[in-house]
Amino acid sequence: MKELSVREPRYSLITLILFFSGLTIMSSFYATIPLISVFSKEFSVPEGQAVWTSSLFTLSFAIGCLVFGPLSDRIGRKKVMLGGLVALTIVTIILGFQSNLYSIIVLRGIQGLTAATFSPIVLPYVMELFPQNKRVFALSCMSAGFLMAGIVGQVFSSFISSQLGWQYVFLILAAIYVILTLLMIFFIPNLPANGVRIGETFKLIGKTLGQKSLWFAFAIALVMLLSFVGMYTALGKFLSSPLFGFSNEQILYVRSVGAIGMALSLFASTLVKKFSVIPVLRSAIILSAASLILLGFGANMVFMIVISVVFVSGIAVAIPSLVSLVGELGGAARGAAISIYTVVVNLGATIGPILVVQLLGTGNYVLTFSSLAGCLLLGLLATIFVKRYIPARN
Repeated sequence: MKELSVREPRYSLITLILFFSGLTIMSSFYATIPLISVFSKEFSVPEGQAVWTSSLFTLSFAIGCLVFGPLSDRIGRKKVMLGGLVALTIVTIILGFQSNLYSIIVLRGIQGLTAATFSPIVLPYVMELFPQNKRVFALSCMSAGFLMAGIVGQVFSSFISSQLGWQYVFLILAAIYVILTLLMIFFIPNLPANGVRIGETFKLIGKTLGQKSLWFAFAIALVMLLSFVGMYTALGKFLSSPLFGFSNEQILYVRSVGAIGMALSLFASTLVKKFSVIPVLRSAIILSAASLILLGFGANMVFMIVISVVFVSGIAVAIPSLVSLVGELGGAARGAAISIYTVVVNLGATIGPILVVQLLGTGNYVLTFSSLAGCLLLGLLATIFVKRYIPARN
């Protein structure tokens, strides 16, 4: 197994497995966004209740990130990722056989906890396993997988639900997780645990929270995923409204095309090296905020598709740039800073659908999209203070 971790050709295989693991595990994060209206109709409940199938997952996920990150320091990265993947598979299978909304909500909460055994752990795992010359690309692939899940998860869920029924969304995901479990067992190297006590890790997190600059970076992280998840929640309702009358299939196409914008995440590191992180982050936020405002005034399908891709492009560049910034600001406490970042990002994803459902209750789509843009602009304002607190380079 030691030979596996150093053989040059294996790094590509490891990157590929971890990329698809991140893509499919995080697809569960977004899978119920298109199903909110489906659950609302099937179980005869308001969408405000059905939205908890998404929000409880993200809330549990955020809590799990704080627990499993430190646990992986103590017992080892692969053990936590593999054990979590097995648990995720079991819970996902059970979800496919539910006939009660409240049991689905509870199980989605448990699913969120099990899914949290991957994303906050795979980034430090990659940094520990990969040599310096391969590390940046591998980390970019991980970020791309997480971002693409926001599109792929929704497209997959919409398609499978319309063709086979919502139960098969979970059953097919579970089958994929079985395959990934086997791949992880045989092809992902096991690294020795660093033996750091969980209590020591939480002390480090406490010290990290004392840095003012990181609070502003976390505020940006909060509004980023809030606006991303909120936009797709609102877009589905907007396109299916009498103004457009899109079918589920047409909405699926619009979501699919958004994946084009995700490709830009692979170029974020290049842009940051050329222009520095703060200008890139600000430009990406402005681009996405402007796109949200324009979406509220959309009048035809081509316009909506183009603007949604532009919005996603901005988010795709902003997220890796923000991860880079958090890592820089975290310094020696980089691992703790990224763990907290992961929690904050997923809290934003929890708030997003809830906020949008409330805003859509007004029947005013311009207000809904503009409010999301306003959240992003608050993040833009926060970049001013982040810049002020960035420590000087030696």
